[in-house]
Amino acid sequence: MQDRRRPLGALSILLAAPMLVGGIPAEGDVVATVTNLRSSKGQVLACMTAQPTAFPGCDDDPSARTIIVPAHARVELDFGAVPRGRYAISIVHDENGNGKLDKRLMMPREGYGFSNDAPVRMGPPSFSNAAFDVTESQERLSIRMRYMF
Repeated sequence: MQDRRRPLGALSILLAAPMLVGGIPAEGDVVATVTNLRSSKGQVLACMTAQPTAFPGCDDDPSARTIIVPAHARVELDFGAVPRGRYAISIVHDENGNGKLDKRLMMPREGYGFSNDAPVRMGPPSFSNAAFDVTESQERLSIRMRYMF
């Protein structure tokens, strides 16, 4: 299993270190289970961001957490401990393993999904529709993979 997380700069690591709030660590673990993959071909690409302007691709967020794992009938994504806050996750079933979401006439040819199973209407959902809160406990999510073709 391949797990890629974007490294944080030294300052970001210091800022992201757990802080105590009333004696409780101010971070929580985020684990997402991906269901409904139509095949075990390729890989699942996932990213989690706290920046609304970086969602859904996470490209503009140097603190985004990314994970790449082989596709299976059911996939578990462990983003690890993250500071308290509001986050959103986007996933892609990259069936041909080329590292991106393939499209046909602007429509996704491969599977995709979002935290909160946020609805897709004329493009990806907004950050606010996919967002969830992380507290000091473990946040477990279920994300359903969807396919158009």
